[in-house]
Amino acid sequence: MDKHILIFTGNGKGKSTAAFGMALRARGHDHRVLVIQFIKNDTAVGELASLQKLGISIVQTGRGFIPKPGMPRYTEHQEAAQEGFVLACKSLQSSDYDLIILDEICGAVAKGLLDEQEVIDAIVAAPAPLNIVLTGRGATDKMIAMADTVSEIQPLKHALDQGVQAREGVEF
Repeated sequence: MDKHILIFTGNGKGKSTAAFGMALRARGHDHRVLVIQFIKNDTAVGELASLQKLGISIVQTGRGFIPKPGMPRYTEHQEAAQEGFVLACKSLQSSDYDLIILDEICGAVAKGLLDEQEVIDAIVAAPAPLNIVLTGRGATDKMIAMADTVSEIQPLKHALDQGVQAREGVEF
């Protein structure tokens, strides 16, 4: 098996959900899966509980919604993303996983929390066999060029726009 790099990007909902579907599929084939979340920081979401029950390792290194650069907590978000990136680099080189999902890493790069070239270099340097999934808004042209498969998810309509609150089991 070769190394395969996939990206789910765009402004629509479902990028992480698509990646988690791949995690589910991979576990069904007894593949070893790791998910590192670069922005999210909520342990009360359904996907965490389900994936953990299936033996999928999930590490949340994010701090939640990212403030603008220069705001007091922005540096804290940069440091958290860097911690996640160090873990990602070790995991990419470890041969411990068949699938590594770097959830919201595209957004972390787009928001300036991580250096684009460092992320690309780490992914390109990962040895085969390995499947690597990157998710998040704002995948850069260089990230897209590096990937084998890229899907852009665009919104057509969302219940939130009509005032419908997020629902357990659907949005979280």
